[in-house]
Amino acid sequence: MKKEIIYTAEAGVPRNVPLSQAVKVGNTIYLSSFVGMNPRTRKIEGKTIEEQTRQSIKNCESVLKAGGSTLSEVVRVMVLLKNPKDFDRMNKEYAKFFPKDPPARTVVRIGAHLPNALISIMMTAVVSGSGAESVLDE
Repeated sequence: MKKEIIYTAEAGVPRNVPLSQAVKVGNTIYLSSFVGMNPRTRKIEGKTIEEQTRQSIKNCESVLKAGGSTLSEVVRVMVLLKNPKDFDRMNKEYAKFFPKDPPARTVVRIGAHLPNALISIMMTAVVSGSGAESVLDE
């Protein structure tokens, strides 16, 4: 199977970093980990775990869209938290994006992290057989 690199400017990660925002192989998309960085300002969005969780998931959603998938097709999520005490507040915000049949999930504490980043989220999703084509945003 061919490996396809997915990139979108809407995810807050510039092209000049040594990672792929996502890699698509067959009908599976593997996303890198995304902090709550605002794609326009390139700064961490907000100071609360709720704001950063929301932005991190929106960044993931943008990459999924670029790869022909959606949040509803996410099968696995890993959440990296700076402070485990933020779990309940993160979980409430996260649940808004996955209100029904949520994906499998792991939550762990972040070791190395970016300054001011409270959370980082990575996902694995499938692309449905609905004919969705990958869109690479140059």
